Amino acid sequence: MRGNSRNRMLLAAALASSVAPVAAPVVAKAAVAAPVPALSTHWRDALTGREIVRISREADTVSLYFNQNSFTPRGDMMALSTPSGIASVRLSDWSLRLVVRDPAAKLLFVGRRTGRAYYSRTDKAGGTRIFAADLDSGKVRQVARIADGSVSTINADETLLAGTVADRAMSLQPGGEGTRPGETAFAATGPDGRPLSYADAKEVRLDQRLEARIPMRVFTIDLHSGKQRTVVASTDWLNHVQFSPTDPTFLMYCHEGPWHKVDRIWTVRTDGSDPRSVHSRTMNMEIAGHEFFSPDGRWIRYDLQTPRGEVFWLAGYEIATGRRQWLHVERNAWSVHYNQSPDGQTFSGDGGDATMVAHAPDAKYLYLMRPRSVPDVAGIHAANAAALIAPGALEVEKLVDLRGHDYKLEPNAVFTPDGQWLVFRSNLQGATHVYAVSLRQRPGRTPSE
Repeated sequence: MRGNSRNRMLLAAALASSVAPVAAPVVAKAAVAAPVPALSTHWRDALTGREIVRISREADTVSLYFNQNSFTPRGDMMALSTPSGIASVRLSDWSLRLVVRDPAAKLLFVGRRTGRAYYSRTDKAGGTRIFAADLDSGKVRQVARIADGSVSTINADETLLAGTVADRAMSLQPGGEGTRPGETAFAATGPDGRPLSYADAKEVRLDQRLEARIPMRVFTIDLHSGKQRTVVASTDWLNHVQFSPTDPTFLMYCHEGPWHKVDRIWTVRTDGSDPRSVHSRTMNMEIAGHEFFSPDGRWIRYDLQTPRGEVFWLAGYEIATGRRQWLHVERNAWSVHYNQSPDGQTFSGDGGDATMVAHAPDAKYLYLMRPRSVPDVAGIHAANAAALIAPGALEVEKLVDLRGHDYKLEPNAVFTPDGQWLVFRSNLQGATHVYAVSLRQRPGRTPSE
């Protein structure tokens, strides 16, 4: 598959005609958002007609990052971070209950086998303790401790934790934490001394961290024995560690940094064997990232641009076979993060603002995306068709008007286990809150409207 670079470039060129390239960043006109009820917890989006629920009641409540599981195996509850601690939400009626009353508790993920909410807390010695909280009873127990580093994922059978540790810490933006939870206020100047946009400043900070060449490693912790094991060691910046949702011995991680500079997406077995690069660049300024597993664990999906900021795809790599699928995304539908529904039939996108990589003039929306394949003409197949990238496109529907949202806080949309709602974080009412938008078919409307 990796030898088909000529075919891949021709494919990108063939479909690129549907997106007009830009020679310079497009500066959007001032966006006028549809009115949002200031204090309401339940309304219909004035632009899309979709039902929206504000799940959180306390300002500065946040949901988990888009690739971290927040739902119980039964699909009846999810976990959120609030300023007071960790809360459970019953999805049937959106009732919220504080389970862990501890403002210093950092929610990590929910276990796929037990449904416990795992969280971390820094101890007096400077280490990190990992706890598991039962979302029904509220009972808490410590499951691990690390002297340094951080834990970011748990495997499918909840026997291993995984995370990263570096020889020394390096802040991406010294003193630059955002004013809202989940934000980082990236700032930097260009070669001409002028301030860069938020997105370009972030690239500068990422490159500085990469070039620091700080020794670090990906590690696992056995939850039965407490034994820690190094899986990958490098002076590259290792990040975005995530376990397969179905295979307890399969890890994905990234070589972090400016995406056009690194071969980002990698997989490895928990014993350190079989390291593989998922995507190899075939053109200058090609980027791939924000990778995530499909719900069934069969595919790795990721944002692909050929080249950066010009032609956009939601790419897929089938782990067992190496088969690839590229779904074309229009400029205005490009999203910071994508996700996939539990049944695998649809995707979500959380949009972006005009300063981001797509420089899209009108992309501040939450999207529902339906894949459409590009079939062979007249049923005539090339001899090597099965070995080539399967092309397609995403047809999009706007779900939520986010033109009043500040994208320094990324929405990080996730589907509920029943596929009926999309949960996201937003500041559309001012403070940071967690919301859900209904995906149920609206009476009298077709999905394409």
